[in-house]
Amino acid sequence: MPDSQRMATLTIDGESYELPILSGSTGPDVIDVASLYKKTGRFTYDPGFTSTAACFSDITFIDGDKGELLYRGYPIDQLAKQSHFLEVCYLLLYGELPTAQQLEDFENRVTSHTMLHEQMVNFYRGFRRDAHPMAVVCGVVGAMSAFYHDSTDINDAWQREVATVRLIAKVPTICAWAYKYAIGQPFVYPRNDLDYASNFLHMCFAVPCEDYVVDPILSRAMDRIFTLHADHEQNASTSTVRLAGSSHANPFACIAAGVACLWGPAHGGANQACLEMLREIGTPDRIPEFIARAKDKNDPFRLMGFGHRVYKNFDPRAKVMKESADEVLGLLGVEDNPALQVAKELEKIALEDEYFISKKLYPNVDFYSGIILDAMGFPTSMFTPIFALARTVGWIAQWKEMIEDPVQKIGRPRQLYTGATARDYVEVEGR
Repeated sequence: MPDSQRMATLTIDGESYELPILSGSTGPDVIDVASLYKKTGRFTYDPGFTSTAACFSDITFIDGDKGELLYRGYPIDQLAKQSHFLEVCYLLLYGELPTAQQLEDFENRVTSHTMLHEQMVNFYRGFRRDAHPMAVVCGVVGAMSAFYHDSTDINDAWQREVATVRLIAKVPTICAWAYKYAIGQPFVYPRNDLDYASNFLHMCFAVPCEDYVVDPILSRAMDRIFTLHADHEQNASTSTVRLAGSSHANPFACIAAGVACLWGPAHGGANQACLEMLREIGTPDRIPEFIARAKDKNDPFRLMGFGHRVYKNFDPRAKVMKESADEVLGLLGVEDNPALQVAKELEKIALEDEYFISKKLYPNVDFYSGIILDAMGFPTSMFTPIFALARTVGWIAQWKEMIEDPVQKIGRPRQLYTGATARDYVEVEGR
């Protein structure tokens, strides 16, 4: 816990109370209100916890004003361009970039755990054919605790490590099989001779009756999507994982809780909403009409994929994702895809329009990731499962940090009660 040499003074009804001011390695200071109720008999009120630090963490840092995202201190653009997803996984989990030997060992451990327990095939068949892939992923991840009993004891460091590797290795298979089940194709088993991203694409798009070779440009783009979405500090789904973990629930249940939270359209569904908007616009000639609607304060229409709640500058992930989008579209072309034509033109206009520039409404990571996934051939229903796949490592890193933090205790937010005060029960005849 950071030492505090400074105090904040809170005055209530003429009586003053001192509260410690804590400083991290970077970012805003925080006022420690843990003793507030004991000292004053009062709680704080902070809907959405937007002004509350719920934990110490040394995993990810965001500076929204600067447009900065750091994994363990490393800028996201450097990692996305120079590293690859499994190396980033190691960094997030263990705090430092691996040596060549450490990376080889980690990659081998992940690769050797990509298969699912064969009985889980029957579990998939219990879902309706039209089940949303995210519902399937949420259910199957939670069900892992019924198949892997030897890695559910959170008090055993080795079992935590086994669960970590299993989740990172098996969630791509879970997501790919959810996709295959949704489209009625046979499951494709993982291949140990392929890298992480290529293996996922192969499981999604290969069929038993013919060979499928993963294009390295598509594999690299997918790897970047994974890297850019790997963690994002204390967002809603990460906080959900931490809260579930604070009750000492097993790791598979905690990650399933994160998947469920990510499913919400206000969180993980932004890239799907963006692509649906592009399809609503339809053709490039209709873009001025929709931009005019976006500028009209009386029109509820919003341009999805622009701006960000945290980043008040350019989303640092979007810069890298734009490069991948250009590479993928250059490979696959956009001539026959109206949504992608609209996206390219809308991006060009938004980057030049003074209205968007003045309000810093730059295209964000969801704008470009939706374009890439659509160009690859993924339906919009798979966008959020792919997001969950990428974020799994961040959830696990945050969960492990929370479990190993001696200061943490079971989450128990307070409330400002506004209901009826104590009253006596009235028999039904007297009501």
